[in-house]
Amino acid sequence: MPPPPLEQQEQQQEDEEMEVPNSDNPEGPLPMEVQAENVSTVDAPIVDDPQSGRFTWTIDNFSRLMRKVYSDSFQVGGYRWRILVFPKGNNVDHLSMYLDVVDSVLLPYGWSRYAQFSLTVVNQLHNKFSIRKETSHQFNARESDWGFTNFMPLSELLDPSRGYVVNDTCVVEADVAVRKVVDYWSHDSKKETGYVGLKNQGATCYMNSLLQTLYHIPYFRKAVYHMPTTENDMPSGSIPLALQSLFYKLQYSDSSVATKELTKSFGWDTYDAFMQHDVQELNRVLCEKLEDKMKGTVVEGTIQQLFEGHHMNYIECINVDYKSTRKESFYDLQLDVKGCRDVYDSFDKYVEVERLEGDNKYHAEKYGLQEARKGVLFIDFPPVLQLQLKRFEYDFMRDTMVKINDRYEFPLQLDLDREDGKYLSPEADRRVRNLYTLHSVLVHSGGVHGGHYYAYIRPTLSDQWFKFDDERVTKEEAKRALEEQYGGEEELPHTNPGFNNSPFKFTKYSNAYMLVYIRESDKDKIICNVDEKDIAEHLRVRLKKEQEEKELKRKEKAEAHLYTIVKVARDADLFEQIGEDIFFDLVDHDKVRSFRIQKQIPFSVFKEEVAKELGVPVQYQRFWLWAKRQNHTYRPNRPVTPQEEAQSVGQLREVSNKANSAELKLFLEVETGQDFRPIALPEKSTEDLLLFFKLYDPSNEEFRYIGRFYVSASGRPMDILTRLNEMAGFSRDEEIELFEEIKFEPQVMCELVDKKSTFRANQLEDGDIICYQKTPKVGSAEQFRYPDVPSFLEYVHNRQVVRFRSLERPKEDEFSLELSKLHTYDDVVTRVAQHLGLDDPSKIRLTSHNCYSQQPKPQPIKYRGVENLSDMLVHYNQTSDILYYEVLDIPLPELQGLKTLKIAFHHATKDEVLIHTIRLPKQCDVEDVINDLKSKVDLSHPNAELRLLEVFYHKIYKIFSPSEKIENINDQYWTLRAEEIPEEEKNLGPNDRLIHVYHFMKDTTQNQQVQNFGDPFFLVVHEGETLADVKLRIQKKLQVPDEEFSKWKFAFLSLGRPEYLQDSDVVSSRFQRRDIYGAWEQYLGLEHTDNAPKKSYAVNQFSILQNRHAFEKPVKIYN
Repeated sequence: MPPPPLEQQEQQQEDEEMEVPNSDNPEGPLPMEVQAENVSTVDAPIVDDPQSGRFTWTIDNFSRLMRKVYSDSFQVGGYRWRILVFPKGNNVDHLSMYLDVVDSVLLPYGWSRYAQFSLTVVNQLHNKFSIRKETSHQFNARESDWGFTNFMPLSELLDPSRGYVVNDTCVVEADVAVRKVVDYWSHDSKKETGYVGLKNQGATCYMNSLLQTLYHIPYFRKAVYHMPTTENDMPSGSIPLALQSLFYKLQYSDSSVATKELTKSFGWDTYDAFMQHDVQELNRVLCEKLEDKMKGTVVEGTIQQLFEGHHMNYIECINVDYKSTRKESFYDLQLDVKGCRDVYDSFDKYVEVERLEGDNKYHAEKYGLQEARKGVLFIDFPPVLQLQLKRFEYDFMRDTMVKINDRYEFPLQLDLDREDGKYLSPEADRRVRNLYTLHSVLVHSGGVHGGHYYAYIRPTLSDQWFKFDDERVTKEEAKRALEEQYGGEEELPHTNPGFNNSPFKFTKYSNAYMLVYIRESDKDKIICNVDEKDIAEHLRVRLKKEQEEKELKRKEKAEAHLYTIVKVARDADLFEQIGEDIFFDLVDHDKVRSFRIQKQIPFSVFKEEVAKELGVPVQYQRFWLWAKRQNHTYRPNRPVTPQEEAQSVGQLREVSNKANSAELKLFLEVETGQDFRPIALPEKSTEDLLLFFKLYDPSNEEFRYIGRFYVSASGRPMDILTRLNEMAGFSRDEEIELFEEIKFEPQVMCELVDKKSTFRANQLEDGDIICYQKTPKVGSAEQFRYPDVPSFLEYVHNRQVVRFRSLERPKEDEFSLELSKLHTYDDVVTRVAQHLGLDDPSKIRLTSHNCYSQQPKPQPIKYRGVENLSDMLVHYNQTSDILYYEVLDIPLPELQGLKTLKIAFHHATKDEVLIHTIRLPKQCDVEDVINDLKSKVDLSHPNAELRLLEVFYHKIYKIFSPSEKIENINDQYWTLRAEEIPEEEKNLGPNDRLIHVYHFMKDTTQNQQVQNFGDPFFLVVHEGETLADVKLRIQKKLQVPDEEFSKWKFAFLSLGRPEYLQDSDVVSSRFQRRDIYGAWEQYLGLEHTDNAPKKSYAVNQFSILQNRHAFEKPVKIYN
């Protein structure tokens, strides 16, 4: 999967890898940002076991470090490495950190090494909060450093209460495992395996792995071949034909196959091909689409026959005779990975019986609320069983999506009749033997924001496995497809002295996420023979023709060195193009007549070819060579000499073309008589200059080619005015202005020609262009937008049609405006405001376009933050024609001077949380926020005082000082909470303690790890007060019913370890610290199940939706 030069959506950059410039020059080239799919750019077969090591780097005086700093070097796998850190960020507001190859410029030519590695910023207060990110990379001379530009926010890193920088010291670690790989590109898949791969369009490896799996189910392939299509269908508009074409090529091609026709048939654009979608969703949508297309054909029902199974949902009352059942079909099964050891565990969990009791009783018809059992049992399983493993889950505790890399085993043979058919419903047909054999293992390698997909498949269910990794297919041992895809952790021993010698564990983030099993009793039917007779005649003819055309192109490419492309421009091309397709120079050579000529052919023979094709006798042809001038214009330079005409075409090309291009560009000069037939050409002396003329009419802004002729270098422009007037259709004595078109890059240069000086004095030469127009009348009332040639050419050079899109609908063009690249910021927003009918242009906010991700950039353009329109449209080395706009409720300069904060206000007496958006000048402090909030919220009494807290992971990390400036507050990562200060806290006694109180429960799937939930709060604990007294106050505060409260446990927690308390324990004795800053790791914990209304989740609902949207783009097949 070669890495495309893509920029992933910036909102996902936190987990993206990025190459950094190897130069020590801080102003070096911009780093190339790569798509998250490149987590595993090379995953070739491993030649030997990994060698590994850990390096710990304690960085002192962290705040004083300059732009970038390297660690000492360390050795792993026979190579020297070092860590590269940008303490203040690599042009971002995040810590940037990379693994770097030492002395990469001194290594032998073509060096390469593959490493799996992780980088960690150690939390010195509590190790479990250490931040670790891992990836893998093929290091080489071009990409000698790799890592994370957005490793962690600087605001989080530098906050002393967080524990990442303590006493101005930061500790980072690198865990590195080096592996050797075989050459990726020299492999011939067809020759080595008999199979071919699929080309990656940018980020389509997820689709490739699924398509290979479906293709290698022969019964499915045969059904696709038998779907009716006609010779008039186009693959790009027909999913059946595109899939037939793809499968045919996979079956008969000798090299990897492209998928562009198929994705076009889906209705996808390039942007869709560069977005990773959810492969499970694609599988469902594709099968549903095929099922629909198969209706009314000979293969109707194939999808159901292969993939459809049925299960029964039931609810059965315990104390009365009542049972409710519902039959449902499925094409695949979603199995839990978290908390399950293997596939059988997941099936056990799937059919696990849930008791409905207490507040959760079932309402049965005629019987009212009843205790009941609820569950699922299977009526039948399909011949092809698709198991989707739930490797990706939404973690509400962390308010983010996570990948489950836990170890999860799956058998080669799966027996779903085990334990006397425990998974089967009473009406299941027990005569069917549900014994399955593993056919495919689809693998995801990487993290939640992207990664790489490939598949291990046994096409014939033999013992031989094959790995299908985009274009590459390899033979693999069963262990690679099975045990190595279970996931979990891999313990790597240290091999180097001087390291921390304890072994370290690497998460195996390559693991199975989809399994395909085929039922033993159906395998002969499903693994059937598919040959040419299954393929429609028109399809065979079409694809054979495609193959012949492809072979012809290949042959032409192979023989290209024997030929030269000769491009011949004529007057007719200039008349046709100037003023329509082009305005500067004379011709677009890509649109003129071209000849493919063997290089050794004499030029005289080529002239005969021209005579035959263009009807110009050889004796009337004069060819000119074009030349690229120093000012980047391209003009006819000189005629081809008789000596050159005696040479071969190839020799002439070499004379004319210093750039060693395969093309020879010529201008054919032909003179015609009154009957428009070619006539003899005039002799050309060194005194004669061939000039080209263009005419401009400012009244209708028309610009066109008018012709060419020779002038004498010693003559004067005034001598040709009459002839120019006749060519333009003006009166013979019309006053005209002459301008020389000199250049147009980077700026237009067009100067007035002195009509009284000689052409030589005007520095005119062969191939020069003179533009002319009528002389503007003095005192004329006529007003033209562009009154003369220079102003018109300036306009043409800088005009830019910009497509505007609303930021709320970023894929839809809403309107277009013709603007100038020189327009200032004010010019642009004024034109947009005029188009929208808006009185105040300062309420328009613009955002630039990201050319790689095809989305808006994450940060809008600041008010007058760019010089002109061209700056708004440029993105790295690419130029866009798209801008996004918003209409604000206040002027942008005013908004930019304001800080916007989202604050969750927790009412003192009502059980409600309201989100308030506060906008205040950036120089304001927290006290101003509180005062503004007081005017918007309902207080319990008029004199109530408020405070502002920072809450994260259901813990209170900070109480903001009223004098703290709001400009530094970040509400993107933390929840800001406002609440009334209770009266008892204002009157603390000398021995009273103000403690943190948090809800928690133990996660049974994570080694009883403590997980907090709900709303944390403060509580005053008096000297000598027992837990029994404190419990009464907590129950009253939280209004928990007695029955439920009796089940709660209370513990003192320090650094995540609970120490359970008895009612007689004195609570204050456990909390010796008076201050509450940094005390979030010592708290009174309330252990109970989380069955309260999810108030805190509602607060975070916006961010949850944002996160989901950022990386779970829905799959759509439009056609």
